[in-house]
Amino acid sequence: MTDRMSRSAPLSDWFCEHTSTLRGFDVDAPLDDLEPLRDIVGDARVVALGEGAHFVREFTHARQRMLRFLAERCGFTVVAFEFGFSEAAALDHWLRGHGDDADLATVGGTTNAGVNPELVHWLRRHNRTSAHPLRFVGVDTPTAGGQLRPALEPLADYLREVDPEVVILVERALAIADRFTGTSVAVAAPKWAQLDNAEQDALTASLTRLLLRFRSLEPLYVSRSDQAGYDRALRHLEAALHADYMFTAMRELFAGRGLEGDTSVRDHYMAESLRWHLDRAESGTRIVLAAHNNHIQKTPVYFDGELAALPMGYYLHLLLGDDYRALAQTHTAEHVAEMHPSEDTETGFTVTEERLDTPEPGSVEAAVIDAGHGAEISLTSLRNAPSEGLDSIRTQSSSLSTPVPRAFDAVLTSPTTTTYHTASLHDER
Repeated sequence: MTDRMSRSAPLSDWFCEHTSTLRGFDVDAPLDDLEPLRDIVGDARVVALGEGAHFVREFTHARQRMLRFLAERCGFTVVAFEFGFSEAAALDHWLRGHGDDADLATVGGTTNAGVNPELVHWLRRHNRTSAHPLRFVGVDTPTAGGQLRPALEPLADYLREVDPEVVILVERALAIADRFTGTSVAVAAPKWAQLDNAEQDALTASLTRLLLRFRSLEPLYVSRSDQAGYDRALRHLEAALHADYMFTAMRELFAGRGLEGDTSVRDHYMAESLRWHLDRAESGTRIVLAAHNNHIQKTPVYFDGELAALPMGYYLHLLLGDDYRALAQTHTAEHVAEMHPSEDTETGFTVTEERLDTPEPGSVEAAVIDAGHGAEISLTSLRNAPSEGLDSIRTQSSSLSTPVPRAFDAVLTSPTTTTYHTASLHDER
């Protein structure tokens, strides 16, 4: 403890020098206070905006302000979310002004990572009134890993055009998947575990056979459709197969016997989805990526000294180098929203407010407080930060040990956290 406390003064001095204060969370307020973000972002093609916990209103509002800044002042034109790849097209259509509020009820997807009614109505208004609209894309497995139908239905439609004889494999997979579907993997995984082993294996076998045939017959499929249609259908199939893998991974994790790094499978899918969108974007396209801090960080995620995952940001950093920047969000409040697994709820978890311990020396939060910014909304650039001493950041209701300056390029810190409990896109705002 003495060694750690001896490091707090240099850290607080560094935070004093490299931290700016933001005016507030009003998403429609002037953006001049966010100008320090310009240097943090630089010329990067992909900038990730994190959040230290889901269901925190301040993180949503700060993200909206930063989205505005990056769109209006830095030329970003696409926002990618920790949201289903397969569901995003329908939401993007609505965000571009098609349909009315009632049509939002037909759009699938999850609100777990901040795509809540408040955000989507703001994005729709932004796209209607701003000279800098944002296209919306998804990178995740369907419905936070809780359903396969959003990926398999468009796959079946494509196969009816190019290879109708194998549509039966999709139908077999759907017949099994619909028996345990849910609003998240927290709902689906326990139900999946109740299936007979033969049914679990049949689902995986159907998807695997489809994937091998799909890849082998690419020239034939493309000749019967086009490359763009083939590429999108393949991504839907890969989404379903990755989600299927995660049923096993999450069951084992919930049971306390998960394999080391097993949840990397989902993060790798998200990273490859982002690459997919980049590869098909116009030259010069810049993307804002929104996801949990644990997904966007550039360093491996460890809990209790064990590798939990190689996160999406780890893969994107390998792919893009300095063209990828990650900005975390954290807070100095005494409580935060936490998600607890619960099989008795529609979402598979409950959201409660958890009391927190005082931030320890060596944490981002302690450094912000010691620098005199604990009661303010602040933005700190971590580029060229001391390589030693800053080794933890809050995540949900605990702390994550990681070399923070290697994991993130900057951190936005809120003095408060307000919990919201939105479960679907069409809940009341």
